[in-house]
Amino acid sequence: MSDLLVRLYDLPESEAEARVKAAGIMVRRAIPPERYYILDWVRQHFHDIWAGEAALALSQLPVTLWVAVREGKLLGFACHDTSAKGFFGPTGVDEEERGQGIGEALLIATLKGMREAGYGYAVIGDPGPVEFYRKRLDALEIPKSKLGIYAGMLRERK
Repeated sequence: MSDLLVRLYDLPESEAEARVKAAGIMVRRAIPPERYYILDWVRQHFHDIWAGEAALALSQLPVTLWVAVREGKLLGFACHDTSAKGFFGPTGVDEEERGQGIGEALLIATLKGMREAGYGYAVIGDPGPVEFYRKRLDALEIPKSKLGIYAGMLRERK
C-alpha cells in the first residue's frame, strides 16, 4: 500500500463535523496537561507505537494532536508531524464509537491545523482505509512510496 498525498488548500466541507457536534462531541486541539490520560488511552485502544507518536505530538507547541471528546470521555484522536514533518497520523477512534463521523471530523480538523501551520499538502503514510481518504479528500497515491518511512519500524507490542 502506497502513501497518499492530500491538497490542503482546497479541503472539502465535511458533513461529519456538524453531525459530530450535534451529537455533543467536541473535536479540538489537545492540551499538554491531558498528556498521560491521552497516552494511556491510545495504548489501551491501539498500541505502543502510536502512543509514542502521540507523545511527540503532545510535546510540540502548538500541540499537533486533536481529540474527540464527549462528556469528558475521549473517543478518538488524530496527529500530524509525528512520523515526519508534513505527515498526517496516526489516528484512531474507539471501536464502540465508530460510524458516527468522528474519524472524518478528526481528519478534517487535523488537516486544517496543518494548513494553518503553513503546509500546502499532507502525506498520509501507510494509510489503512485508502478508499476513505480517496473519497473524502481526493487523495492521490504517491508512486514508489510503498511502506514509506514505516519500512524499518519496530513491530508493535500490544
